[in-house]
Amino acid sequence: MITAIILINAERTKVNEVAERLADMPEISEVFSVSGNYDVVAVARVAYNDALAELVTNCLQKIEGIEQTNTMLAFKAYSRHDLEAMFSLGGTED
Repeated sequence: MITAIILINAERTKVNEVAERLADMPEISEVFSVSGNYDVVAVARVAYNDALAELVTNCLQKIEGIEQTNTMLAFKAYSRHDLEAMFSLGGTED
């Protein structure tokens, strides 16, 4: 499995639309609107390099509002937190 982090600059008025379109894509596992130099961060997980190339150079190009992307490949995961469990509402009261 190949994991890529895609940093995205979007038109100011289309950030939400871009994020929603990305979230609907099967190759994209997570999408975040962020502060800083980028507007949206997407985490892509694909089986092959060719699938990532297709995603970045063809599929993302068709999303209206994306102005620029910067794609980083993840080499190794150092944390395997279960985010759903980490943010669950089943906490205990003191």
